[in-house]
Amino acid sequence: MLNRRPNNVGGVGNTLEDLLGIEENNLPIPNAAEWELKCQRENTSSLTTLFHMEPSPRALKFVPNVLLPFYGWKHTLAGSRYPETELSFRQTINGLERSDRGFKVEIDEDYHKVLISFDSRQVDSRHSEWLHSVENRIGLGELNPQPYWGFDDLNHKAGTKLLNTFYIEASVRKEDGNEYFHYKKILILRGFKVENFIKALIEGKLLVDFDARTGHNHGTKFRLRQNARPWLYSDIQEVR
Repeated sequence: MLNRRPNNVGGVGNTLEDLLGIEENNLPIPNAAEWELKCQRENTSSLTTLFHMEPSPRALKFVPNVLLPFYGWKHTLAGSRYPETELSFRQTINGLERSDRGFKVEIDEDYHKVLISFDSRQVDSRHSEWLHSVENRIGLGELNPQPYWGFDDLNHKAGTKLLNTFYIEASVRKEDGNEYFHYKKILILRGFKVENFIKALIEGKLLVDFDARTGHNHGTKFRLRQNARPWLYSDIQEVR
């Protein structure tokens, strides 16, 4: 099917909605408020933002008050678009491996927490100057306190965002500057499980994304690798 919204990055979903006569967020089924339609391109490497949620302890405002001033690095546009003193803290991390700046997601099963950890020994040599500045600013030990999200908080937040879903994958073909979609896999996803959410973090399918600079915190996001959404649900039914 020809992409009906060629300048829209969400064209694969928008095109199907147009074909089915579905208004945005208005599925023509009973209890539609409890369902979503999610369409994704097959075999893409892009990430989907599930929701924004700042870490605890919330009163500390951890990102602007700790991560930026003590672990931030000079913004690439400092001195041009932004002041010379503008710092950046942009990290997309998971529980599978540490980032090149030593950050990682860790799971505390005893206290039911998702934690952010820092290990100076795992920082890539390319960032040696930055690491030296961290040592001067706060030292090279573990984050103290460590920012975290409680399992119950994540369950509540995700449970209200990740509704029962019709999940559809489409292959994409380009011809003469046009995109054509082949909708080839349909899954019905029910029953979000926080245990699957945590497992996805551990296995690198789900990531925590920090995106802040001195002048503005763009928010901390939980982002999912494309085609990994079914991992988050307990009941997966394929439509044949």
